[in-house]
Parts: sequence; C-alpha cells; structure tokens
Amino acid sequence: MEPTFARAERTPTLIASVSRALTVLDCIGSASRPLSAKVIARATALSLGTTYNVLRTLAHSNYVVQDIDGFVLGPAHPAMAADGGAVALAQGRAVLNGIRDELRVATYLSRYVDGEIEMVDIVDGPLSPRVDLWVGLQDGAHATAFGKQILAVLDPAARRDYITRHPLHELTPYTISSPREFLHRLEARPAVSVDDQEYALGFTCLAVPVASSSWLGALAISFPSGSACESARGNVRAEYAKVLQDGATQLAMVLGM
Repeated sequence: MEPTFARAERTPTLIASVSRALTVLDCIGSASRPLSAKVIARATALSLGTTYNVLRTLAHSNYVVQDIDGFVLGPAHPAMAADGGAVALAQGRAVLNGIRDELRVATYLSRYVDGEIEMVDIVDGPLSPRVDLWVGLQDGAHATAFGKQILAVLDPAARRDYITRHPLHELTPYTISSPREFLHRLEARPAVSVDDQEYALGFTCLAVPVASSSWLGALAISFPSGSACESARGNVRAEYAKVLQDGATQLAMVLGM
C-alpha cells in the first residue's frame, strides 16, 4: 500500500480561503473603477457573506482599500507597491470624491501625455451624472473645458502642433472650430476654462490646471446647463472655481510625489 505522505506530495493541498482571496484580488485589479462587494460577489461567484469576509481580511492587511464608490487595490498589493503612480492616483481619487460630494457634480481628472490628452478618472453619482463622452478625446478634447485648459498651459509651439494633428471638429453649434479663434482664446491662459455646451448639448463644464514637476493635466466638473448654478453664473461659478483650485492644489501635491 502506498504511504499516505507519498500521495500527499503528488496532490498538493489547496487552501480555499487563499484561493478565494486571490480571486477577489484579480477581480478588483482587472477593473477600471472601484467595485462594490455585490459586484465582486457576482463576478467571482462567491456568496455575498464570503465576499465581505474576504474583503475585510484583505482590507485589514491593506491589500485592498474601501473607496466611497467601492473597493480598489491597496498599497500593500505588489502591483501597487511597485507603481508609485498607481498609489498616487488612488489617493487623488479621494480629492475627486470630495469635490463631487461637496458640489454634487461629476468630477474629471485628465492628463497630457506624449502629445495627447487622456482621461485619467471620472467620479460621478446618481445626483451628479457624468457627460457622455460620445466623441473620443482624440477628436473632441478641444471642445472640453479640461482639454482647453491643458492646451492653454502648453507653450505656443506645442499648442499649434496639437491643433495641427487634431482638427477642430464642430461637435455642437457652440463648438469653436476656427483654429485662429481657438488659439487666440487660449493665449489668454485663463485660470478657469469653460465649456458652454461646446462638447455636449445640455452640459456646462469648468476646468482648472493641475501641474507639478511630473504631471500636466486638468481638474474639471460638469453640470446641466440651465441649472441653478448656471442661472446664477458669476457667483456660483466663482465658488465652484475656488473649490476646483483648492482640489487642484491637493492633486498637484499627491500626483507630483
């Protein structure tokens, strides 16, 4: 009869709890946004109770962190520990959440990388719907407040190069499609850029720059045109701009680390 230990060597013991934890981490790590416990349970085919137990254990060891919108990988996870930028973005999301909750508007963080404008993160909610980015930023960034804000802080040569490579498509009747007029407005380098239904009808957006030694981007918010904040224009926009600028200062410190 074959010894028991010999059979054990050929059939490794699988620890179910470890397997479940790895499954949950893979699920969270592959997502582009925070996931709720219910979403994780459905995606992993685990019971909700088991999912909560696994998340509680992982959170205790900082392998995951509970964001207001769900769970994200934490600083103890090897992927995050190896990528300081990922940790900074996770910390920066708290700033976006704070602005959304204070102003009840959707909040956006974008960045200029290798000559292109890209969206980094969007935070929205039931009372603060996001703008449907129906046209990709490759073809529509010029019509957004954050796109204009990023282009405004570039040097003139880089700004003209971007316009040359990205035609100013007319997305709505309010879009500025004349390169001469567009560049003229950017030369003023506004502290707050505005998109009045230039990208999407029915939405107004404000944006301020986010800049550090290693980061060039913009922080923006959107809200329905014709809303209370729109009808009060000057005063409310000034208040919104102050909140955005304070948030941009925090983000610059976090993202510049």
